[in-house]
Amino acid sequence: MWYPARAVSERERSVAIDVARAAGELLRREVHGTRRIDYKGSVTNLVTEMDARAEALIVERLLAEFPDDAVLAEERGAQAGRSGRRWIVDPVDGTTNYAHGLPAYAVSIALERAGRVELGVIYDPSHEELYVAERGAGAFCNGARLAVSTTTSLDESLLATGFPYDIRVNPDNNLKEYAVFATRSRAVRRFGSAVLDLAWVASGRYDGFWELRLGPWDVAAGGLLVEEAGGTLTSITGGALDLDTPTLLASNGRIHDAMLAILREVRPR
Repeated sequence: MWYPARAVSERERSVAIDVARAAGELLRREVHGTRRIDYKGSVTNLVTEMDARAEALIVERLLAEFPDDAVLAEERGAQAGRSGRRWIVDPVDGTTNYAHGLPAYAVSIALERAGRVELGVIYDPSHEELYVAERGAGAFCNGARLAVSTTTSLDESLLATGFPYDIRVNPDNNLKEYAVFATRSRAVRRFGSAVLDLAWVASGRYDGFWELRLGPWDVAAGGLLVEEAGGTLTSITGGALDLDTPTLLASNGRIHDAMLAILREVRPR
C-alpha cells in the first residue's frame, strides 16, 4: 500500500496503522468469546472487557513510541503530554454490536496537532478494511483512494444516523429528525457505529450522516476521512465542527444544504 506523505511522518502513520490493526485483530479473535458486560449509566450504554483490553493495547503502544504525546481515549479519559500533539482513541466503536456478535464495529485512532486533526486511521476487522486519511494527502481504503458519492438529490440519497444512549429519557433523541429524513430520502440506515458511518460517507456508500451528540473519539479520524475524500463536515446547525462537543453533519457536499434545511425545520432555534 502507498500513502503520500504530507502533514505527518512515516513513523507516525505506520505506528498508527500497526496499532489499529493489532487492536482490531484482538477484537476479531475474541468476538465470539464470553463477554463481561458492564453499563455506563444505562442498559443501552454498554462496555465490555474488550473495550479496556483493546484500549490498553493501543495506548501502551502509542506511548511507548511517543512518550511525550497526550492521549484522549474513550474509556480511560485524558492523559496529559508535553509535545503539543494528542492521540484520540476509540478502541471499539460499536460496542453494542460487538457484544452481540454483530460484525459492525471498528477501531479509530487520530493524531491531532495544535488543535487540528492531521491523521486518521480506522480499521474494520470484520471486513479487513483499513481506512487512512492524512490532511492534504487524501483518504484511502486498503490503498485505494476514496471519493464521496456524486448524488445530488436528497430524494435519491442513502443516509445514516445514530441515537443517543439516553434515548429513553431525553426528548432530544433524534426520533423527530429520523422520521423526517426517512420520508424525504431514499432510506436511512442505523448501524450503531459512527466511526464506520463516517468511513462509509467518505467511501461513497452513504451520501450523508448526521448525529446529535458524539464524542471526540467518534469523529476525529472519520471526520478527516470525509474531508479528505471531498466531503463536507459541519455541526448540525451548519457551523464549524467543535471536536470537544461534536454535533455532526457529514455529507458528499452536494446534499449538505438540503440536509441542513431539514435539520433547521425540525429543530427551530
